[in-house]
Amino acid sequence: MRASGTGLGPWLAMAAMVCILDQLTKMVASSYLIYGVPRAVMPGFNWTLLHNTGAAFSLLNDAAGWQRWLFSSIALVVASGVVWRLATMDRSEVWEAVALALILGGAIGNLIDRLRFGYVVDFIQVYFRQYSFPAFNLADSAIVVGAFLMLFAGPLSAPRSQSVD
Repeated sequence: MRASGTGLGPWLAMAAMVCILDQLTKMVASSYLIYGVPRAVMPGFNWTLLHNTGAAFSLLNDAAGWQRWLFSSIALVVASGVVWRLATMDRSEVWEAVALALILGGAIGNLIDRLRFGYVVDFIQVYFRQYSFPAFNLADSAIVVGAFLMLFAGPLSAPRSQSVD
């Protein structure tokens, strides 16, 4: 249990900020972009409004609609686990808390889309020559950054050993 935690407040606020920014950027993209028509920003980078009914990289995008409820259920279970972990962690685990807050905000941002529309709004497209990375959004970016931080949370949070002379 957490003997000296900072509480859920700061981490839930960070997750809420990620979710709000994600929803705002999706709203702007949906209002100003034409579906499927790339708008060049710079070489290798477009704004392109797309709808993803599947998971990451459009996995199960062509399924019959059941994937909406599967991915929504998974997001709810993950979000519950993340909130539980945030509530029970020690305050010294700051990097892990940041990572989890990013993952939580991103998961909820995409969950809102799935429940409202039946798909996730994507609008960021990165490409190189004829190779294009699947379109994504701010929530996806927060989840990926959070996952990478989780990989390094242990080493970043671990106390450094003191050498004795």
